[in-house]
Formats: sequence, C-alpha cells, structure tokens
Amino acid sequence: MSQPNPFLSSSVSASGSGSAGEARSVAAGQGWAWIVSGFELFKKAPGIWVVMMIILFAIVLVLAFIPLLGSIATALLLPVFTGGLMLGCQAQARNETLEINHLFAGFKTQTGNLVVLGALALGGSIVAMIPMLMIMGAGIFFGASRGDTAGMAAMGGTFMIAWLVTMALILLVYMALWFAPALVVFRGTAPVAALKLSFAACLKNFVPFLVYGIVVMVLSIVAVIPLGLGLLVLGPVLAASVYTSYQDIFGDA
Repeated sequence: MSQPNPFLSSSVSASGSGSAGEARSVAAGQGWAWIVSGFELFKKAPGIWVVMMIILFAIVLVLAFIPLLGSIATALLLPVFTGGLMLGCQAQARNETLEINHLFAGFKTQTGNLVVLGALALGGSIVAMIPMLMIMGAGIFFGASRGDTAGMAAMGGTFMIAWLVTMALILLVYMALWFAPALVVFRGTAPVAALKLSFAACLKNFVPFLVYGIVVMVLSIVAVIPLGLGLLVLGPVLAASVYTSYQDIFGDA
C-alpha cells in the first residue's frame, strides 16, 4: 500500500472532494508547499540527488551534439528518466533509500508507454510551432510588401504575437505532460489517457500552479547568481516537487 507523503498538507479546497484516485483541487498555497516538500525529499539524500541531476544533464548535453536525432532522442527519453525519478521520490516518501539507479528505473518499468509519452509530447510541440510559422510568414510577407517603417513595425509586432501564441500552446503541452510519467509508472495508465488526466488536473489547479510558477521563477533567478551553482539544488528540488504535487493532487503514490 502507498504511504501518504508526510511533508504535504492534507487540506484541500472546498471543491476538492472527489472519488479516490481522481485529481482534486487544492488550496493556492500548496503551490509553495510542493516546493517545500520537494526540498525535504532533497535533504534526505542531497548527494545522490546532485549526482543524478549531473548524470541527466550530461546525457542531455551529449545528445544535444547529435544533429536532429539527438533532439528527438532527448524528447523520447525525458519521460523515461522522469518516471525513474518519480519512483525514486516514492521510495524516499516511504523512508526507503534513494539510489542513483532510480534515475534509470523507467527503463525497467513501463518503458514503452513512457517513450510514447515523449513521442506524443514531441508531436504536440511541433504542432504548437505551426501557428508561429504561419504568423511570422504573414508578417514577413506584409513587411516586405510594404518596404517601409510601418511594414517593419508590423513585422516586429507579428513576431511578438507569434511568440506569445507559441508559448501559450507549449504551456498546454507541459500541462498534459506534467503528471503523465507519474500516472504511467504508478497506475499503469495508457499514454493518451495519462496526458488527458494530467491536463485536467493542472487545469483544475490553475491557481496553485500559478503560485508555483511565480516561486520557481524567483528561485531560478536566485539560483543562477552564484555562477549557476544554485541549480544543483534547485534542479533536484523541482524534480521532487513534481512528485509531491502528484501525491497531493492524486494521493496514490
């Protein structure tokens, strides 16, 4: 049986009641609580967490040097690594030992479904880029046809609109992917269903995630000040916070 995460508040909003296993609504302050809970997991094994993050960064860095195929491989494998980290967090929450091998646990559990998640997320990201290309293409055509200052200003405006639209669509992809690896490794949920459940859970908890995002933005600025060394702590804490947010909202890990 899964043990409750001892670091998370059990309080939920008035609208948070629901059937067992369903995503529930939580209070806005839980966005901060997820990060605090993630830090508590990090403190249990800081050395292992830092080593795992360095290994993961090194793998992604190596893949980045492989044209095209490296980017595809990164997209396909990140959910696999995330699934492993979720299993590592679960072990810590159960007072078990976190091991470096947990980073690769996704290659032994639900590997195919995790890779499919990566493929679907990659496809979603590509689709999200289409409006940007269309808007930028229209802006370039209009600006070139005018050939004056007004045309150049309009071109700059369309670029800004294209960026905003793309960021909004990418955010939707992230919402669908946020809880998906955890749903796959903990419940054996099929990839498409996991993406739908994740998106619905994030939408249902938009305010806590807004608080979470603001805090993460501030912490990221602070983390990069000491030559980026703060990221060695922030990275693991944020990875663990994905688990703590899952446990808080779904309550079954």
